[in-house]
Amino acid sequence: MLYSLAKSLMFRMDAERSHNLALGGMNVAAAMGLPTILGAETLEAPVEVMGIRFPNPVGLAAGLDKNGTAIDGLAAMGFGFVEVGTVTPRPQLGNPKPRLFRIPEHNAIINRMGFNNAGVDALLVNIDRARYDGILGINIGKNKDTPNEKANDDYLLCMRKVYSRASYITVNVSSPNTPGLRTLQFGESLENLLEALKNEQARQANLHDRYVPIAVKIAPDMTEEEIEMVAASLKTYEMDGVIATNTTLSREGVEDSPLQSEAGGLSGAPVRNKSTKVIRVLSKSLGGSVPIIGVGGITEGFDAAEKIEAGASLVQIYSGFIFKGPSLVSDSVRAIQALPDSF
Repeated sequence: MLYSLAKSLMFRMDAERSHNLALGGMNVAAAMGLPTILGAETLEAPVEVMGIRFPNPVGLAAGLDKNGTAIDGLAAMGFGFVEVGTVTPRPQLGNPKPRLFRIPEHNAIINRMGFNNAGVDALLVNIDRARYDGILGINIGKNKDTPNEKANDDYLLCMRKVYSRASYITVNVSSPNTPGLRTLQFGESLENLLEALKNEQARQANLHDRYVPIAVKIAPDMTEEEIEMVAASLKTYEMDGVIATNTTLSREGVEDSPLQSEAGGLSGAPVRNKSTKVIRVLSKSLGGSVPIIGVGGITEGFDAAEKIEAGASLVQIYSGFIFKGPSLVSDSVRAIQALPDSF
C-alpha cells in the first residue's frame, strides 16, 4: 500500500527525473528503515552459481544504478545480489532527452539512455564508499565513439579496473541504444572478444589471487539458430555465465500505446515471453555447461519461477521493481522456493 502511494507520487514526474530523485535518496531511506515499511524482506534461499554463494536467487539487473551511487539502499530491498552499470571507460552523457518512457498500463518501459554514466573511475569511488559487502556484479560496456574494431580495448580496460571490486563481471554486448553494439554478439567479433576476456581474466586472477567469473548479457531479438551459435561460443571459451536477456526492439504487447513509436529498448511485462524462450533455447544448447541468469518481464513471483523452470539458475528484475516495489523481490524468492525441484 505504501509503495503504491509513493509510486503514484513519483509517476507524476518525468520518468528520468523521478528515477534520479529516487536513486539519490535510496541510501538515506535505507538508513532510516524505509525499505521495510515499503514491503522489503530479506529472505534466505542460498544457491551456488558461478562458484559464488548467493543468499537468494533474485538480483537487481544492471541499468537502474549505473554509477553505483545507491548500492546500500538497493541492497536493503531484499535482493540476493546487486548489479551496477553499465559503465564505460570514459564518462558519457548518453542520448538526448527525453529518453525514458513509462507505459504503466502494460508494466513496461522504453529507454534509449545510451550508456549514460560517469565513467569507470567514478563508479569505483562510489563502490569504495558503499558499506555493502554482499554479491556485487559490475556490468561493463564500450564508449559510443569507440569503433567496434577497438571495442575489445574498452571492455578489457573496464575489466582490469573493476576486477578487484566485483563478485562477477557482466559484459554487455546487447544494448540496443549504442549503435552497432549488438553486432558484437555474433561470429568472429564475439569469439575475438571472448578470447580476449578469458585471457585477461586469467591474468587478473593470477594478479589478485582471486577468480572473478564473467557473464555475457545477450539480446532477446535473435533467432533460435543465432542463440545456438552464441551458446556454442560461450561453451568454446568456457564463459562462466550468460544473462538472458536485455531489452527488445520489438513493440509486441504495446502496440496500442502512443509511446510505442519511441526509439529504444522495451522492457517489462511485454518482453517476458521472448526472454523465457531465449532461456529455454540456451538451456537446451548449453546442457548445463554455462549457468543462465534470467531477466526480462518479471512482474510477479510466477514469472521468476517460470524462468527457473525454463533453465535459469538465478533471476534479475528491474522494470518490475519499478512498478511493483520491493515486495516483488520476496514474492519471487518464495515462488522459486515453492518449485518442486527448488534448491
